[in-house]
Amino acid sequence: MFRTALRNVLAHKARLLMTVLAVMLGVAFVSGTLVFTNTISDAYQNSSAKGFAGVDVAVQAKYQDSKGDKVGETPDLTQAVLDKAAKVPGAASATGVVTGFTAMADKDGKLIGGGWQSEGGNYWGTKDARYPLVSGHAPSGKGEVLIDSKTAERAGYQVGDTVRISVDGPVLTPTVAGIFTTDDGNVAAGGSLALFDTATAQQLFGKTGTYDEVDVTAKSGTAQATLKSQLDQALPKRLVETTTGKKLADDQAKAIAAGMSGLRQGLLVFAGIALFVGTFIIANTFTMLVAQRTKELALLRAVGASRRQVTRSVLIEAFVVGAVAGMAGLVAGIGIGAGLRALMGSFGATVPDGPLVVSGGTVAAALAVGVVITMLAAWLPGRRAAKIPPVAAMSALHSAPTTKSLVLRNTIGALFSAAGVTVILAATTMEGSDGQAPMGLGAVLLIIGVFVLTPLLSRPLIAAAAPLLRGFGVSGKLARQNSVRNPRRTAATASALMIGLTLITGMTVMAGSLQKSIDKMASSAIRADYIVSMANGNALSPDVAKKVAATDGVTASSPLRNAVSRIDGKTEFLTGVNGSAIGRLTDLTVENGSFKVGGSDVVVDADKAKSLGWKAGSSFTVHYEDGKAQKMTVAGIYEGNEVIHGIMLDNAVLASHQTDPADMQVMVKTADGASGAAKDKLEKVLGSNPAIKVQDKQDLSDSIARAFTLILNMVYGLLAMAVIVAVLGVVNTLAMSVFERQQEIGMLRAIGLDRKAVKRMVRLESLVISLFGGVLGLGLGVFFGWAAGRLVGARMATYELVLPWSRMALFLVLAGLVGVLAALWPARRAARLNMLAAIKSE
Repeated sequence: MFRTALRNVLAHKARLLMTVLAVMLGVAFVSGTLVFTNTISDAYQNSSAKGFAGVDVAVQAKYQDSKGDKVGETPDLTQAVLDKAAKVPGAASATGVVTGFTAMADKDGKLIGGGWQSEGGNYWGTKDARYPLVSGHAPSGKGEVLIDSKTAERAGYQVGDTVRISVDGPVLTPTVAGIFTTDDGNVAAGGSLALFDTATAQQLFGKTGTYDEVDVTAKSGTAQATLKSQLDQALPKRLVETTTGKKLADDQAKAIAAGMSGLRQGLLVFAGIALFVGTFIIANTFTMLVAQRTKELALLRAVGASRRQVTRSVLIEAFVVGAVAGMAGLVAGIGIGAGLRALMGSFGATVPDGPLVVSGGTVAAALAVGVVITMLAAWLPGRRAAKIPPVAAMSALHSAPTTKSLVLRNTIGALFSAAGVTVILAATTMEGSDGQAPMGLGAVLLIIGVFVLTPLLSRPLIAAAAPLLRGFGVSGKLARQNSVRNPRRTAATASALMIGLTLITGMTVMAGSLQKSIDKMASSAIRADYIVSMANGNALSPDVAKKVAATDGVTASSPLRNAVSRIDGKTEFLTGVNGSAIGRLTDLTVENGSFKVGGSDVVVDADKAKSLGWKAGSSFTVHYEDGKAQKMTVAGIYEGNEVIHGIMLDNAVLASHQTDPADMQVMVKTADGASGAAKDKLEKVLGSNPAIKVQDKQDLSDSIARAFTLILNMVYGLLAMAVIVAVLGVVNTLAMSVFERQQEIGMLRAIGLDRKAVKRMVRLESLVISLFGGVLGLGLGVFFGWAAGRLVGARMATYELVLPWSRMALFLVLAGLVGVLAALWPARRAARLNMLAAIKSE
């Protein structure tokens, strides 16, 4: 039986190739995902480990918790702390570190590093082992700066060039004094790093005479734990905390691994989808193989083979196919992983340098997936094969599914579908992330249910295409009859496309609805023409608001200033605004009271008011960060959103209680509205600062939606693999269908059906099946998009369901195109059959 199984595998090479390709793509997707995520994670971890190579113990300021009505704060690390750290017995040296956001422009004036990756710091001189100089000399004063070698290479800077830099004040134009190398992870990931001398860095980052961290290097022979113990004894425990370099590296590596796990899980979801589709195709393939070999398997039973032996022979075939496909898929997956890493740049991101990582776990997973999935997919056809009675060898026909089996299948499908819809509807009533897991479970149940019911659905839906097929004469009529002749085969083929289109349509509905909601939020809640903010989301200097307010043509402006306070013993964040102008810059719906901000009057968003038990007219006492208290009155309750929310009070009141005020953004209204000229004027007033963004409402909407667009594009790319698997499934099914119907096609040719008509028949059959799968996919995708939208809409007041009709029509056209392309080879093969040989074939 083993030799017989192997002969059957090798005797049908075309069939073997199609099956291997279907399995290989699923395996390649899984192994490619693992290679990609392991490579990225390993590169970041190696980079972070190198970054802490010169740090044996780090001394950091300890956050002082809030007590009573006193707002918590973080003390400064002074020069005295640095001097004490340097004098402990086990310390070889101590270095004070100052860091902060530093925007650097390229030669075209555009920001390098994407905002959050733009960093600055201090340089301790030529003995600073953290940043070895490649060329030039140490910087001195504001007129000189060091830049990292990767940034210099990307932007084309050399020693002696002038570079535009901004921290949180005016634009600086220092000379590049030198270029250094670094293992900093942000730089490796495409960011920039600028270094000043220590005194200049302290002044620029608002740390005059203080440091963000003190890095201590141990003397030769002194363990990190010993040095840490000595520092703990020498430094005030209440104000500082110490951490060994090893623990810092380990903690960062864990954080990176945790961050990568989300990406890994997301990618593996789509790998699972590809395998889900592939499993259907493999199961369908083996079902057809068994159907085609009815006589052969029945003869084996007749000459003494047991049911177990027949089942085993089918599973042996599956094992051989799975093993071959697993190895090929692993090789292809390594290529996919390398390709995904190279393509990261096209998504606006780069990754640290490092080798391609192919772990033992990846190899084991690829082979396990290839073999196990294939054998599971072949198990049910194998059982069916074992039940073929020996008498079937006497007939060319095999029995059709019984009424009992069809009723059982339809009942199971209906139960799964009903359960899926029920769970999804229940999930839409839940709040936040609580509904995500139930919705995922419901989606899986519904897809399985619809798949099981697809044979039942195929007849009425395909019958609806009959009027169109009549226009193609005999070929159209035969194509329709062939499509419904074997509903299970048609269903399995269509389901592959259905799953891919379900996910693509669902994601498109979600993305379109979110984009519309964001646009609505920006246009309905904000009357301002422009929003001014920092590129990395950090706070703006108060000078920015003053310059904007003094700009010619600006009719109203207001900075949005965040502040920490204590209310009823709890930490609450305040939003300071220009009370006299905020009403002209926003269009917020007032639910209770009046929108009045000034003096002791504040307005509060509805969610915050509900959580604190406030209503219009309520009074409360606020304790500011300087420890002073003030009694305030809630003048009104407004409907907040993701852009504007919280407790809003006048900056004139707030400013007197802040030692270091900073604005998160500045809202601006101009006399002539938003225009290119007005935007240019604001940018020039702010010194064409690379660190500052001037955005109109459309820019703001686009920046918020950019993350959704990026995710959607990645999803389209990942789901393309599932669609490719589906295309292979259609090709596979049609090719085997042609093989199964050789006698029939030969007879048609003998009675006058020419080759063109045969090709047309196969193409139309493929087109009908693909459009059937496309219609099911679009219907399920819209339902899933609606359900997920209900879940998101509970947290987004402006959420509105948007059906992208044009894209949905495009998806349906693409489904038809898939059917036409998939039929090219099977149609050509059918037309080239020798009619006499086909009629004689058994």
